[in-house]
Amino acid sequence: MGQDATTAIFVPADAVPGAGVLICAHGAGGHLGDRSMLKAAQAIQNAGLSVVRFNFLYKERKSGRPDPMPTLMATVAAVADHARRELGPGPMFLGGRSMGGRAASMLAADGFAMDGLILLAYPLHPPGQPEKLRDAHLASIRVPVLCFNGTRDDFCQPDLMAPVLRRLPTSWTMHWIEGADHSFHVLKKSGRTDVDVMTEVTAATREWLARRTQ
Repeated sequence: MGQDATTAIFVPADAVPGAGVLICAHGAGGHLGDRSMLKAAQAIQNAGLSVVRFNFLYKERKSGRPDPMPTLMATVAAVADHARRELGPGPMFLGGRSMGGRAASMLAADGFAMDGLILLAYPLHPPGQPEKLRDAHLASIRVPVLCFNGTRDDFCQPDLMAPVLRRLPTSWTMHWIEGADHSFHVLKKSGRTDVDVMTEVTAATREWLARRTQ
């Protein structure tokens, strides 16, 4: 990243270690230690992946304005390359929440070396702007993908995602979380809790990882 530097934290898997590591990028309004990131990272760690969380450069500068997408992508790539050098060989997955996951997906579409993508609340479109789909690059992704979105996500309406999914390779696994919003929060009337949602994320991730090794 030239003269730029950022903060990254490596946390080993909590269970069934050895499945690999996820380079997990935060969303536009978040940072490496925000509540949504910590909950998501814990769910992934429970599934057997170690996790590297990091700040994008704008967040490291304490700015509220996200970097341009090429800079976001370059930051994800630099963190991944550093992790490879520090952690040695082994499966490496890229992904993250919302904008961070989108940056990772664009790297995947460009052919960046990785073993798969884990996308948490992929932002298919801005809220209230369904005409601005962010799907043009998705069909170019050739690695396995696990994508989580809630059925109440204002950034990814299920009826808009459905035709996109029909154009994607069979290596794309879409997991809809019933009743969850963009932060994976569910309403009390659903009869479920946010803890239940993250348990679902853990189980689905563990199953997806197991299918990769069969």
